[in-house]
Amino acid sequence: MCSVYWLCWFFEKNKKTLDKCLFLIIKVNAMLIGILFLIGQIPTDSVFLNPPTNIIAMDAPNDRGEVIIIKWDLPEDISNIEGYQIFREAEEETLHLAGYSPVDRTEYTDQLGIKNNVEYRYRMRSISPEGIVSISSEPSLPATAYPQWFRMDYINVLAMVLLYLGLTVYFVRIARKGKKIFLRRIPGLDALEEAVGRATEMGKPILYVPGIWPMSEIGTIAAMNILKPVAKKVAQYESRIIVPTIDPIVMNVAQQTVKEGFTEAGRIDSYNEDDVFYLTSAQFAYAAGVNGIMIREKPATNLFLGVFFAESLLLAETGNATGAIQIAGTDRVAQLPFFVAACDYCIMGEELYAASAYLSEDPRLVSAIKAQDWGKMGILICLALGSLLSIFGATFIISWFTAR
Repeated sequence: MCSVYWLCWFFEKNKKTLDKCLFLIIKVNAMLIGILFLIGQIPTDSVFLNPPTNIIAMDAPNDRGEVIIIKWDLPEDISNIEGYQIFREAEEETLHLAGYSPVDRTEYTDQLGIKNNVEYRYRMRSISPEGIVSISSEPSLPATAYPQWFRMDYINVLAMVLLYLGLTVYFVRIARKGKKIFLRRIPGLDALEEAVGRATEMGKPILYVPGIWPMSEIGTIAAMNILKPVAKKVAQYESRIIVPTIDPIVMNVAQQTVKEGFTEAGRIDSYNEDDVFYLTSAQFAYAAGVNGIMIREKPATNLFLGVFFAESLLLAETGNATGAIQIAGTDRVAQLPFFVAACDYCIMGEELYAASAYLSEDPRLVSAIKAQDWGKMGILICLALGSLLSIFGATFIISWFTAR
């Protein structure tokens, strides 16, 4: 009982001192709880994870710049690591997250927002599946992206271009010496003279349709190249050629082309500018207009050469119904079946581009076609040999046609 009374007397006399002690204990506990909370929320220092080491940043080779490659060495222990955070900084950029790499990688390509001739530095951190991160690695040395003058991975393309140019120069020299250069016969073009002669005998015109695409299309350019020798043959036979066009610029080019053909044949007085005219720019209205010409004029020969789409069968079927000889050619593969079914002769794909050289026999054009043929033959031989040798594990031929 005495001890109990003594304790009560002690607490009563030292009440202020005890209050101060309790306040100090509560304050210390609060600080400890706050520190533990912060450690749990921002796990930036973990004894379990180590960052990658030896961070190296460099410009990506064989490109136009704006790309930097980052390489690093893996930490000694990667068992608790899920991947790596990659941070980037520059003079005008604060340190920020620029990318992420899986744990087993040692290289990363940074091409988002990179500018040429700007120095960039990189840091990395390891991150665990739970979101715990390591301390940051040492920064890399500055790296600068810049474009290269010459791409070494395209050296095979350069070799093929030089080989093609060499073949072209070789065949041009042969042609200029007067030697005959053989070109594969194209039945549709061989039939042109017969078709023009038949129209002359029947006293009927030749209808030339140069497609429905503007002058910027290579198929339309090829059609204009063919038009000149056709117009020259028409002038020599003193016949008539009708050329309806879908574009005003195509009309102007066609008028000049036909005029040159008549001039070279010495029949400029037979040229009629009104026979080369603008019809309409609407696809199916143009097809309807051309069909009307075929029904009214009853041409003996119809030539459909150029770019065609859904109107191809409409034109070819109408011409077939009038009994005309029809020669068609287009680089649109989807339209070839319709022309094959309704026309007498069909010029397929690249034959349309070769037709102007074939008809004009110009040494420069013929030499270019011959060089292309040899180039294609070489590619076919390489494909065959590459396929055969790859069966036995030899892929050096295939590597010639692969960008490095």
